[in-house]
Amino acid sequence: MKDVEKYIQESIDNIKEDRDVTKSLLHDVMMYLSGDETRHEKVGQIAAKYVETLQRSNEQLVKVVALMQKRVDKSSDFSEEDKAEIFDLLKETS
Repeated sequence: MKDVEKYIQESIDNIKEDRDVTKSLLHDVMMYLSGDETRHEKVGQIAAKYVETLQRSNEQLVKVVALMQKRVDKSSDFSEEDKAEIFDLLKETS
């Protein structure tokens, strides 16, 4: 059980770090874009990927929180389905 909690916390920490880096990069792109309209063609796709990364991290956080809430509501161990979902989430974040 301690391992699961450790991995959940590690996943949350990784998601937060990824979000911080992505936000910083997106901010830099936005600053670059604000300098000249013609730059949109150059880096528009990059900005879209950064936003996509942020959306994916939101989804991951929602999944982790839902699993944690489910566990609290049940006051029992994780089901096999929950464990599989956590495993899939961990694979996505690594």
